[in-house]
Amino acid sequence: MPGLLRSTLVGLVLALLALAIFGPISNMILWAFTEQWYFPAKLPQAYGFAFWERVFRPQGNAMVSLVNSVLIACMTVVVSLAFAIPAGLALGRGRLPFRVVFLLLFLLPQAFPSLAVHMNIARIFYTIGLNGTFLGVVLVHALQGMVFSVWIAAAAFGAVDRELEEAAANMGARPLRVFFTVTLPLALPGLMASAIFVFLISLDEFTGTYFVGVPDITTMPLLLFTASMEGNYQIASITALLLLVPSVAFMLVIERFLKSDVLAKVGH
Repeated sequence: MPGLLRSTLVGLVLALLALAIFGPISNMILWAFTEQWYFPAKLPQAYGFAFWERVFRPQGNAMVSLVNSVLIACMTVVVSLAFAIPAGLALGRGRLPFRVVFLLLFLLPQAFPSLAVHMNIARIFYTIGLNGTFLGVVLVHALQGMVFSVWIAAAAFGAVDRELEEAAANMGARPLRVFFTVTLPLALPGLMASAIFVFLISLDEFTGTYFVGVPDITTMPLLLFTASMEGNYQIASITALLLLVPSVAFMLVIERFLKSDVLAKVGH
């Protein structure tokens, strides 16, 4: 009897977790193919693709927003890694004075409400002409992703075995060659994990884009917000599903890149 009770409780907990995770997703998919659904009906009265046609029509801005989102996310990854690699190398190797203080400084943007941070960034960007530009949106996204990129990069470089670097140096390799043939390939999985986090953060970023990019730059989260505020749940659900496509594609590419045989080739 105790075993049956335990199994029942475990099954109930798993069922609740599945409902919490897949319930909203199922509802979103249902709305994406709904044409009519009025209260008090439990299920839609009519299904179809009419709203998909509205999203993909040439005069719509859904595809433009999707391209903008992916382009901004890719540029944000490049900017974040360009800063995170040297910063992570310096912080991860423990050669920088007050290392812990510098690591904590990267957490400061997260310590304040994002609304206040982005509002003040928008005021600064307005004075220097970055409001309404791709560069301005990329920079505000990079600010959000910098926390993850620097911390993960520092951990990745800190985990590199120094003896391997010393062995390469003893064989006559110069410091720059040691970095590109030993240190960087070994830290690459961590850097790719950092890239995944930054890409996903940028793809879903709304507040920074709203304050810095609107009305000149539109992204999928902005389109989703607008559709939701208008009560158009079909457009909002389709937009949310479209946001999954670049996220899944990016993670599949990274997963393929992180395979051991690929990393071995990079090391050579």
